[in-house]
Amino acid sequence: MFESADGSNPPTEYTENPLSTTESPSIGFSDTKLKTLAEDEDSEKTIRRVLSAYEIGRKLRQLRLKKKIALVDLGKHTGLSASMLSQLENGKLIPTLPTLARIAMVFDVGVDHFFVDKKGRYVFSVVRGNERIKFPDDPESPKPAFFFECLAYSIQDKSIQCYMAEFPKRLESEVSEHSHDGAEFLHVLEGQLEIRYHDEVNLLNAGDSVYFDAAESHSYRGLSKNAAKAIVITTAPRA
Repeated sequence: MFESADGSNPPTEYTENPLSTTESPSIGFSDTKLKTLAEDEDSEKTIRRVLSAYEIGRKLRQLRLKKKIALVDLGKHTGLSASMLSQLENGKLIPTLPTLARIAMVFDVGVDHFFVDKKGRYVFSVVRGNERIKFPDDPESPKPAFFFECLAYSIQDKSIQCYMAEFPKRLESEVSEHSHDGAEFLHVLEGQLEIRYHDEVNLLNAGDSVYFDAAESHSYRGLSKNAAKAIVITTAPRA
């Protein structure tokens, strides 16, 4: 179902369906769904939310205090105003790459310093329910077989990938098989779901779970009047 975890894709742009190996260049939401997304979050809010996971402002402030440089002096070195630097540190402004590059040169670090956790002491990230965005498995299909939401999109280099999946009622002809590396675990929360693995059909109801080698062909089909819902976890390929 979901492609195994080898990184994290921002949920705000559709790059690749994690349940399939077919790349899809655009989102195929209905007008109603697009309207809902637009009402919930605009592009600036999305950018702020995604970048906040990197804590760029905190890292900038730590660099400045470590070097014992005042905002005014840093402004002289970078050509940026003290006011702008203060807003960057407080997360009130979104830095551009050229801005980060100028600051990085002053502190003799790479731009990647602002996007990598050098401490590596622990990994902890909370994703709020209203922060997730729902994507279709096939943006070009008028009736996608399922929709998915990334549950831990802000963590980089994950060893597992977690999703909330929704499976509307579909005909057998409306779904297709696929495969991907790694293992997959699925737990049904609501409704009834059909999973075809090789040529064997399995029916799962709320409370049922399944674990399988996702490298083998499989497909999903919602059977309930109301869409079936499930938690799906995939692992990275074995070395």
